[in-house]
Amino acid sequence: MSDTTEPKRLVASYGRRKGRRLRVTKQGLFDTLLPRLTIDLPGSGGIDPASLFKHKKEKLWLEIGFGGGEHLAHQASHHHSEVNIIGCEPYMNGTAGLLKHIDDHKIDNVRVFTEDVRLLMQRLPDECLSRVFILYPDPWPKVRHHKRRLVSTEFLDSVARLMPKGAVLQLATDDYDYCIWMLERLLAHPQFSWLAKSPKDWLVPPSDWISTKYEQRGIGLGSVPTYLLFVKK
Repeated sequence: MSDTTEPKRLVASYGRRKGRRLRVTKQGLFDTLLPRLTIDLPGSGGIDPASLFKHKKEKLWLEIGFGGGEHLAHQASHHHSEVNIIGCEPYMNGTAGLLKHIDDHKIDNVRVFTEDVRLLMQRLPDECLSRVFILYPDPWPKVRHHKRRLVSTEFLDSVARLMPKGAVLQLATDDYDYCIWMLERLLAHPQFSWLAKSPKDWLVPPSDWISTKYEQRGIGLGSVPTYLLFVKK
């Protein structure tokens, strides 16, 4: 376990925490279901991931910034019910969306963290994550905001600590500049290797992919998604 002392100041990689007022149904889930799924950090020390879930499973995945929750819920309920998944999303309306999916499909292998994911990562043990998703992170296009971009060398160091050899890091973006930004840092990182062999490997989504409303909206506006798969060396 690395030093769990929280940094003096984290530059937020996300924007607003709240959007439009939640509808009655989602607000009800936010008030009743979320407290049962929320990961609360202890005052000090690390976290045993197995203690967070009702059913112990061999694999633990992490999705950072799950948006409306479509992809996370799809993975948890349809393709990979054999794994436990932690979803991190500070945006309240996005969390409410995931809760609706969890309630509709009776999903029991998901837990939620609603604060900065880096605070949680500091408490997790080494090599506990067999797969990490970073899908459509905020690209912060203005140069003066680049310091807010989640994917940095320092952040990748933290991700690498949590992944055993052979674990997969999956990223997606429809912002060309941010795609280049991520590739520059990942290709230079000594602990990650790009799995792509041909253009289709970054233009065609993985077989268990579900295209979300956010992605479809972007495609409708002319954006081209890029899917990046890296493996921990």
